[in-house]
Amino acid sequence: MARRTGKHTILLDTMPVVLSWAAVGGKLEGEGPLGGQFDEINEDSYYGEKTWEKAESAMQKQALTLALKKAGLKGEDLQFIFAGDLLNQSLSATFAHRDWGVPFVGLYGACSTMSESLALAALFVEAGYARLCAAATSSHFCTAERQFRFPLEYGGQRTPVPYGNQRTPTAQWTATASGAAVLGAQGRGPRVKAVTLGAIVDMGTTDANNMGAAMAPSAADTLKKFLEDTGTTTADYDMIVTGDLGQVGSALLGELLAKDGISLESRHNDCGLLLYDREKQTQVESGGSGCGCSASVLCSYLLPALQNKEVKDILFMATGALMSTTSSQQGESIPGVCHLVHLTGGA
Repeated sequence: MARRTGKHTILLDTMPVVLSWAAVGGKLEGEGPLGGQFDEINEDSYYGEKTWEKAESAMQKQALTLALKKAGLKGEDLQFIFAGDLLNQSLSATFAHRDWGVPFVGLYGACSTMSESLALAALFVEAGYARLCAAATSSHFCTAERQFRFPLEYGGQRTPVPYGNQRTPTAQWTATASGAAVLGAQGRGPRVKAVTLGAIVDMGTTDANNMGAAMAPSAADTLKKFLEDTGTTTADYDMIVTGDLGQVGSALLGELLAKDGISLESRHNDCGLLLYDREKQTQVESGGSGCGCSASVLCSYLLPALQNKEVKDILFMATGALMSTTSSQQGESIPGVCHLVHLTGGA
């Protein structure tokens, strides 16, 4: 059974297994460094649908469908689906999973949603509440722009057909991508060893074009708590992967931790920097973001690395900026949150 260690961390004694996973992405993601490791790349931003919102739902459903197929399972085999996205009322996840007939737990952790869903799915399996659970999330560049910033029709973004550019160097590119994983009580594969669910940290950042600065303090806070609770150091882990701090937030994270005597050395990377090549894909500015960024990096790169025994232990730390268009327009600061999942290689 799960047990607490320290003030913030839960150790999972049975270590639920990540049985299968899948990553789906768009054209830009397919052109990035991890493009060849995605299960499916669709260059049509509409994904065969009539709207971008429907496209995102189709993407998330396809990711879970592929993950289930890899495990030889069907949707009805699941006991719970934990899923979310960036949109109001988590509509992408809602419509993606409405036909499964499976209990649905809709989540909103902004870009931290994949680690949140993964953590909760693992905890449910560990506690014996379910034998099989799914964790999934997605984002879409066009749906995020429509909701949070400037609809593409306004011509305010740098797109494959340049309409001009109002993006700042600190801005990040919302990934058109989805990731899904199936967790079980038994089987072979990477395992979830521990979970630290993060607290909200708000340092007063108000710049909606600098998500990295808003989220980095929460990443530092969660990592420090986990290390204190477990009595470990960063040297005990092969990879410490945040998402999605981008270039600006990653640099800030290193500075914040250094003040507390914690060195990331070469073990740290960020999903927002892994998904794209910033030198060639210059439109991403500081790197990638969006729920689908960390989800797709997890399912295209990190879990396979554990499965193939390229690494043994990964701290997966997706970060989220808990803002809305309303809060930003009212001059509110941007709270951040970071949830940590300790993944270890399976037998």
